[in-house]
Order: sequence, then structure tokens, then C-alpha cells
Amino acid sequence: MSVPGLLERVDWRATASLLARRTLPRRADYAGLRGSWRADAVAGLTVAIVALPLALGFGVTSGLGATAGLVTAVVAGAVAAIFGGSQLQVSGPTGAMTVVLIPIVARYGPESVAVVSIMAGGLVILGGLVGLGRLVAYIPWPVVEGFTLGIGVVIALQQVPLALDTPKAGGENAALVALRTLGHVDWLAALPALGIVALVIAIMTLLPRVNRALPASLVAVVAATLLVELTGLGVDRIGALPSSLPAPSVPMASVETTSALFSAALAVAALAALESLLSARVADGMADDIPRTQPNRELVGQGLANVASGLFGGMPATGAIARTAVNVRAGARTRMSALLHAAVLAAIVYAAAPWVARIPLSALAGVLLVTAARMIDLPTARSICRSGRSGALVFLLTLGATVVFDLVMAVEIGIAVAAVLALRAVARASGLHREEIPASDVEAVGVADEHALLNEHIALYRIDGALFFADVRRFLDELAQVADVRVVVLRLSSINVLDTSGANALAEVVADLQRRGIVVLLKGLRPEHRRVVESVGVLAELQHHHHLFTDLDDAIEHARSHVRRGQGDRLPTGAGPHPRA
Repeated sequence: MSVPGLLERVDWRATASLLARRTLPRRADYAGLRGSWRADAVAGLTVAIVALPLALGFGVTSGLGATAGLVTAVVAGAVAAIFGGSQLQVSGPTGAMTVVLIPIVARYGPESVAVVSIMAGGLVILGGLVGLGRLVAYIPWPVVEGFTLGIGVVIALQQVPLALDTPKAGGENAALVALRTLGHVDWLAALPALGIVALVIAIMTLLPRVNRALPASLVAVVAATLLVELTGLGVDRIGALPSSLPAPSVPMASVETTSALFSAALAVAALAALESLLSARVADGMADDIPRTQPNRELVGQGLANVASGLFGGMPATGAIARTAVNVRAGARTRMSALLHAAVLAAIVYAAAPWVARIPLSALAGVLLVTAARMIDLPTARSICRSGRSGALVFLLTLGATVVFDLVMAVEIGIAVAAVLALRAVARASGLHREEIPASDVEAVGVADEHALLNEHIALYRIDGALFFADVRRFLDELAQVADVRVVVLRLSSINVLDTSGANALAEVVADLQRRGIVVLLKGLRPEHRRVVESVGVLAELQHHHHLFTDLDDAIEHARSHVRRGQGDRLPTGAGPHPRA
């Protein structure tokens, strides 16, 4: 049928209705709010207090400024809370996204980020509509942990210029920029900033041991700001912030610029989808009695959040694992807590912008250094490295690629290596085994010579596990060694995986053996494998369509009949079908 014909047969109204039910907000999103609004309000306020210094810090680190971080936390946080597929996810600027944005800002300029955010948002929405949300379940654990630890390392490296109150060296790679910055730093001038960093780290480390209810990051930033104000230390501050959110506007870019930014938008979209779905999975694991995340709706919500953030001059956003975890621990029950977190941050923009502008940049660097350190889970890293060479290799390659290249490439490398190692393990578990010919009740007892002759000229092989592209050459080589045999019986019932390459290999085996005058009988073809076998032409290669059996005894008896008749190619002309064949 032609494409126009297929399009005419699609029930577009039903399709649109189905997509709307799966991706748009509904009343059920706020079920139970009447009984949980107090807990949601406390959780929203708690998350906002934690998110404020992080949003400011990630905005500054990305090169876009603290305003961009705040706008993103407010706008993207609110849109994702309303439209997302997770009840407890908190979205906003994240460290992982700054790792991707820094090269984009360096290459195309800060004004390009809004365009990238809108383009990436559109791609994420498309991914949700076509159902890509469930693919995150196939990302191996060592890849996720290597990716997370690598992000922690990169975030820490990005803080070197801010922690030293020193201009950032040129470049895109965080490790190289940190090394170049260390090469021209004035250590005497950097001492006040280092002292502030040390104070923030000390407060954030020690305060939770005294009182876990206090927001350690906010207390640390307030203490550092008061110290600078009272002592007059000459360190860089955040600077003037707007007293309100900017008006939305569509960023203008030429066709050439938009085309050049597409690869950057693709990387941002991949990261936004990946990190958001991983964060939502963390929330699902922490709250057992909350409805599970709808992954495709979550992608649509995150895509809309990125489009909105770009329109308001913010930066790309994702689900934030740390803030989501705080939200769950604070007792949140519905998505209202994430929405309130955005509202509180908006109130801070309107009411406290002059105070926020006085925060030292080195204080934000201290907050992010502690955040990075908490992402580096050494016990988990040791567990993975001790679990086996395959897991350790995937983990270390993902970690190294995250630090040396970028996050998207790191995930691609990790998944590719994990896939190759998994296929290698499956191939090793598969095998081709020659079996003894079972005794026949109808065979004349005591005719030892005939029994020996039959066993000598009939080969019975069992294929175990998987027959796919990784096994093709090995199976072909093993069966090519068959000699002095008139009939080969291939048992297929133990094959679990049969792909197109494996079926093609089976067709080559049948054709090769029969060119050498050896009859091939197939036994136990599974119903789920029949389509691929027929499509590739395996059955067409058989000398007779009755050479496919469901019963082993029938197949062996048919093989014996070939040997007894002294021929190894075809049934006699006019012979009827073999019983039960």
C-alpha cells in the first residue's frame, strides 16, 4: 500500500486522543492533595532553599550568569512539574548540563543557548511522542555509575577558577581549563577566596552532624556572605540581578546558525532525556507508594520545560537527582511540591534580588565542590570494579570518556562496549554439540554392523543458546569439518535467540552440506523463529519440504532410511511424505 493510502487509513482523531491521554496533565495528578498539602508545602520550601545556591552556581559555571540559572529553576521547574510524568521529580539547571553547555557557550556564544534550549526541547518532546522513554531501562548500571562519577569530577574541575577568584583560562575541556588556570593563578590574591571555599565546605560537612533539619548549603552561603560584608574582603560577587522574570521572546537566529547548532541541540536533548529519566527512576525507588513515572510523558514535560526556559532566556534543564531526592525525603506526596519550589524561587527573585547579588562567587564554588564530592560514590565504584572485568571496563571507559570528551559520547561509548561484551558473553554460552544417535526400537537387535554403520554416517547436532551474527562464522567452521556423513540432523529447539544473520548462517550451512551430498534434516524449529527462517530462505534450501520435523525419533528414523537405502541426497521420485514429518 502506498504512503498516502496508509495515511488515509490512520484514525488521526483517535491517535491524537491517545497521545493527549498519555502526555497531558489530568486531575488524577493531584489525587490526595487535600490530605498531603502540608507535607507538599514543607517539601517545596525545603527544596527551594537547597535549589537556590545550586541554581545560582550552575548559571555562573555555565558562563550564562546567575540570572539564567534562577530563570531556569523557576520557569523550567514549574513547567516540568505540571506536564512531566513523575509525581516527585524536581527540574532545573544541573551540573551535568553545565558540562555540555560550556563548550557550546565557548564555541557559539551565550546568545546561542536559548536557541539550543528550544531546539533540544522540541527533540525531547518528539522522543516522548514516539515512545522513546522506556529505552532508559536498557542502560547498564556500570554506564550510569561511570557517567555519574564522571559528572562529579567535571563539576569539581569547573569550580577551580571560581574557587581561586581567578579569570578562567580558555578552552572547552574542564580538565585542561583547570590546569591552565592553575598555571597563572596569583596564590596570594586567591587566599581570601580559598578561605571562603574552606568555610563553606566546613559548614556543609559539619552542620548535618549537628542538625540535619537545617539547610546546610543555604546556611553556608549566608555565613560566607556575612563574613565578606563584615570584613570587606575583595572577592568577586554574583552582581546585579533583575527584580523580576524577563518577558518571553523568541530568540532570532539565521538559518546557517540554526543548522550549526543542531548537533549541539541533539547532545543537549539526549542529556536532558537521559538525566531526567534516571532521576525519575531514583524517585520511584525512594517512594514505594507513589504512582510510577510515565517515561514518555516525562519526556514531553521536560521538552516543554526546555522550550519555555529558552523563551524566557534561561538555559536547558533536566530532572535534578539531588533536588528530587531532597523532595522525596522531605515528605512530598504530589507534584505540587515541585511547583511550590518554583514559586518560592520566583518570590526570591522579586523580593531578595539585591541581597542575592552580594553572594561571593567563591561561596557558590564551595557549594558545588561539596555537591560534586557527594556524586563521587567510591564504595559503588569499588563494587563495580570487583564484580568482574566486563563491568569494570564499561565503568572506567564511561568515566574516562565523561572527563575527556563529553557526557553524550561517554554514554554512547559505555553502551556500545557493554553491548559488545554482552554479545560476547551470550556467544560463549551458546554452542554446537554433537550427540549420540538414540537407539531405535524398530532396529533389528543384534545387528551390530548395521548399528555401527548408521552411527558412522548420521550426525546429530544440537544448537544451544543463541544463533546470531556473533556466532555465524564459528558455527560454519565447526560444521564444515563434518566428514564421512550422509545425513546431518540439526536440533533447533534449544535456540533462544535467532536473528537474521543467524538464520542466514543456517541457510548457508544447509546449502553447503547439501552441495557435498549430505542430507540435512531440521528438528524442533520454534514457532517464534519460523518467520525469520522462512524469510531468509532456510526451508527453501532443504532438499525436500518434509525434511523439517517436530519429533526427534521421526527425524532419526528418516535419517536411517536414507542410510539404509544407500543414498544421501533425495527421497525416491514419487515417494510420499514421511509419517509425522
